[in-house]
Amino acid sequence: MRGRRVALSLAVIASAMAAAATVSAEPRGVIELFTSQGCSSCPAADQLAGELARDPSLVVMSLAVDYWDYLGWKDTLALSGHTNRQRAYSKVRGDREVYTPQVVVNGVTHVIGSDKQAIENAVAQTRKQAGMLSLPVVLAVTGDQVSVSVPAAANTAKGEIWLCPITRNVPVEIGRGENSGHTITYHNVVRRWVKLGDWNGAARNFKVPVSDVTAAGGDAVAVVVQAGPKEAPGNMIGAAITALP
Repeated sequence: MRGRRVALSLAVIASAMAAAATVSAEPRGVIELFTSQGCSSCPAADQLAGELARDPSLVVMSLAVDYWDYLGWKDTLALSGHTNRQRAYSKVRGDREVYTPQVVVNGVTHVIGSDKQAIENAVAQTRKQAGMLSLPVVLAVTGDQVSVSVPAAANTAKGEIWLCPITRNVPVEIGRGENSGHTITYHNVVRRWVKLGDWNGAARNFKVPVSDVTAAGGDAVAVVVQAGPKEAPGNMIGAAITALP
């Protein structure tokens, strides 16, 4: 009987683990890779994004842009909003640096997307800024719902809370352009940006149907709390990412 009770308990635990995934996170870095299937310099950065995505202390997101489509291949993952976001970052920084592969680290600095050491250095430097990733976002997937909890925090910049459906691995056969004939795998691809609400320091809680994530092609989900509006994005206040069970 005792052996049967142990086996039953293990089965219940396994079932619960399969039904729910919860992440409470204060990651050290949010890595946004602006990339394009029409960019011959991007595959090395795309591969590095996959390597960095295995680091649980990083929230890695690949944002495909559309401004290289005119070269002969229409990027199958690109969103015009990603191009707008990249340009908004450059406007806030005041440097007009918009290129691929470009990584924006923690919303405030940019480096070449294939330079791992530069990315690590940027993570270390930006983490020294006041309030950077100081907010422990709780992201949970239970049954048919994604739950997001953002705790209250004093003396924190106002901003916005965004949810992104993510596809962890997307292989693409490229038929034309600079990468013609190659199959490239893109990692942690952002499918949509869904604004959950504004952030002003008060606790916020949200629930989103898992079906909204999967309908967008996601098998994972990320949440970022970012200072400023989307037209002028600032530093990352909090972030979390988790795969769907």
